[in-house]
Amino acid sequence: MPTPVPTTAPTASATRSSDLVRAARREPVDRTPVWFMRQAGRSLPEYRAIREGIPMLESCMRPDLVTEITLQPVRRHGVDAAIFFSDIVVPLKAIGVDLDIVPGVGPVVAHPIREWSDLDQLVPLTPEHVPFITEAVRLLVAELGATPLIGFAGAPFTLASYLVEGGPSKNHVRTKALMHGDPELWDALCARLAQISGAFLRVQAEAGASAVQLFDSWAGALSKADYTARAMPHSAAALAAVADLDVPRIHFGVGTGELLQLMGEAGAEVVGVDYRTSMTDAIDRLGPSYAVQGNLDPALLFAPWEALERRVREIVEEGRRAPGHIFNLGHGVLPEVDPDVLTRVTALVHECSSRP
Repeated sequence: MPTPVPTTAPTASATRSSDLVRAARREPVDRTPVWFMRQAGRSLPEYRAIREGIPMLESCMRPDLVTEITLQPVRRHGVDAAIFFSDIVVPLKAIGVDLDIVPGVGPVVAHPIREWSDLDQLVPLTPEHVPFITEAVRLLVAELGATPLIGFAGAPFTLASYLVEGGPSKNHVRTKALMHGDPELWDALCARLAQISGAFLRVQAEAGASAVQLFDSWAGALSKADYTARAMPHSAAALAAVADLDVPRIHFGVGTGELLQLMGEAGAEVVGVDYRTSMTDAIDRLGPSYAVQGNLDPALLFAPWEALERRVREIVEEGRRAPGHIFNLGHGVLPEVDPDVLTRVTALVHECSSRP
């Protein structure tokens, strides 16, 4: 008989009282928690040193490297959570999709999905496909103790765009043409991707991640009507895969100011806000049912400290109006950022948000 799968992450009690988990659950916190998307990686010299000569996908599949890279920004910046070092295409690679992450380009797919027979590439993801993920999460949980680990996956729409286009795309021409020209094939593709993303989130949560984030990097390319009909149901299915686990769910997209309410309704406790939408507007649109995450413009990390400090304080103050606020960037850390600036921003958020 197989061992029963636990319905609660094994570290829930260790991180349940952390500011990040409490903020995600809209509970009182001692201070606003902070972490940065893409904090684990390219802006850190120690990351570049350990990755030297190792391809991206290989580094994502080695538990020793994943563990060290994930821990680096926690040690350096004193952030309130670790974000699991991986890539949204890792589960696709794990099930056998022929793809690679090309430096300076991004994910490149050898055989793009354009017709029904192409779906044969996408088999259901099981924990047996990603034992390296389970091992890395368990190693991290042991090292992090009371600091939460955030697991993540790519949303079906964003993964579908890479698979249909064959790589990154500015205009998503083939993606939208397929979505509208053959909606049955589109929905079949996204249903498979929802299973893959949901299973990937579940593997991380069951191994000990304290929260999960679904990244829909390209959802902002969609109208509200197209998002509602052709993307939201599949994101909801992915998020539902961990609904029975004791982990808050964060849903983030780029350029999604008009979609925030829908992204919450898809099944998230926290809605990520990018820098194009003010935190005040986002809170007004979302109401009291969701915590928010964000939303410093990453470019401001290059501004003089006086200007950066002013904006950080404004976002912290705006976030007080939400039932829960996790400070973050409105997108990922840029490679050229001075890591010391991130450390300084972390300390500032903690200082100016501390509750008496």
